[in-house]
Amino acid sequence: MTAQRALQALGRLKVGSMNKTEDAYAATLNARRYAGEVAWFKFEGVKLRLANNTSYTPDFAVMLADGALEMHEVNGFRQNGARAKIKIAADLYPLRFFAVRAKPKKEGGGWAVEEF
Repeated sequence: MTAQRALQALGRLKVGSMNKTEDAYAATLNARRYAGEVAWFKFEGVKLRLANNTSYTPDFAVMLADGALEMHEVNGFRQNGARAKIKIAADLYPLRFFAVRAKPKKEGGGWAVEEF
């Protein structure tokens, strides 16, 4: 393991565990569920096959009230590998893909959203 990989691994959580940003976004999705916009959501609930030995697990699978299914990636999309996987998945699957990042308080807070 290289020194860079060892440092990257230090802050990793177990699979299925949310970090603070993902937990805050889950609260936002839950509020949208109570408002009637979202019918259902699941953290790491879908694994998409992109190629042989390559898959992508979006942070959240989200079903809207109208039945449309969306995949939401929180924060990780800024890394080049993750961004590439989102773009490939968006080309392969008939779903809407969104990258979501927490906006700083000086920008008004909330979420910045990019669709692929």
